[in-house]
Amino acid sequence: MTKLLEEAFKKASELPETDQDTLAKWLLEELRSERQWESMFAESQDVLDRLADQALDAHKRGKTKPMDFERL
Repeated sequence: MTKLLEEAFKKASELPETDQDTLAKWLLEELRSERQWESMFAESQDVLDRLADQALDAHKRGKTKPMDFERL
């Protein structure tokens, strides 16, 4: 465990029990969400590569136009 994380847990241990539980639930959910995002992103690399190839091909064939940021 890093010193910074150790310090954070030490300070968190001084909070009231309900606040500790709230913090713990938040942290666990963040960690779960991060793992889920990493997994989804890793699984989508082939799809992203294919979409990028399609976009480049469309651009090379003149099927794209410059972005008009004033119209967004």
